[in-house]
Amino acid sequence: MNLPSRSELSFRHYLVGTTALTGVLMLLGVYTAAAGAGLTCAQRWPLCDGAVFGLFPADWMSFVEWFHRLVAMVAGFVILGATVHAWRAGLSRRVRGALTVATVLLPAQIVLGALTVTEYEWVILTAHFSTATIIYGGVALATGWAFAGRVSATAARRATLAAAALLPAFLVLSPRLVFVYGGAAQVALYAVGLAALAALSWATVWARETGADGRTVRVTGLAAVVLGGLLVLGRQVFGSDAQLAMVGGTLLAFYLAFAAAHSRPLPERPDAGVSAPERGSRGDD
Repeated sequence: MNLPSRSELSFRHYLVGTTALTGVLMLLGVYTAAAGAGLTCAQRWPLCDGAVFGLFPADWMSFVEWFHRLVAMVAGFVILGATVHAWRAGLSRRVRGALTVATVLLPAQIVLGALTVTEYEWVILTAHFSTATIIYGGVALATGWAFAGRVSATAARRATLAAAALLPAFLVLSPRLVFVYGGAAQVALYAVGLAALAALSWATVWARETGADGRTVRVTGLAAVVLGGLLVLGRQVFGSDAQLAMVGGTLLAFYLAFAAAHSRPLPERPDAGVSAPERGSRGDD
């Protein structure tokens, strides 16, 4: 078995960092909305309401919005850099495809982000967070596929178990179920939810790559889709119906993840755990 080159290891770690940065950006967005900071900066974009003709924020609340914009800019360039490297290095079509989807959505996300400041309408806010979730999912999938040639069925099962372990906390933190749905509760809910979504994305990819049966792959993937929908639902104005949907969806995602983690594994394929170059991940699947 060939060992991965230093550049391959570095890029995998770069993708892990990119996934984390994208998640942190989303958490900043959740906090910004919960604190009402999205209505600051005199509802101007890209300028704010402070010194140097509005280039800087005037107070703390404006700083929250301004800092969210700054991190968004950095994250956008980091994702773009990952996509450029993936194409230049001839990485697998799946890695390139997932990163390309995330990158193509960036301009739309920038426009939606601006509109959340200047317009602040429900449809725009929902579209903004939905697009962010898709971008995060694309980066997470690219990360999973980048590691696919180096993991075993055990790693896939552990990722599924990690998601199953996080989902009860996600349920407890659901809007108005136990806690008042303030800024801290919202950030905690989405920190848990985004971590679980990444774990389910990686589990789906790794289970497929290590030769798990199709049912396990589909079940894990469905759990990820359900959880992604719940993350979007959590940004809505909540009533009793939405709360029931949140609880029911979380229980369904937990059941699917738990069932996938405890399904009987198939014997690992002979090429499971083989490095990416050996499996032809550079330039094909």
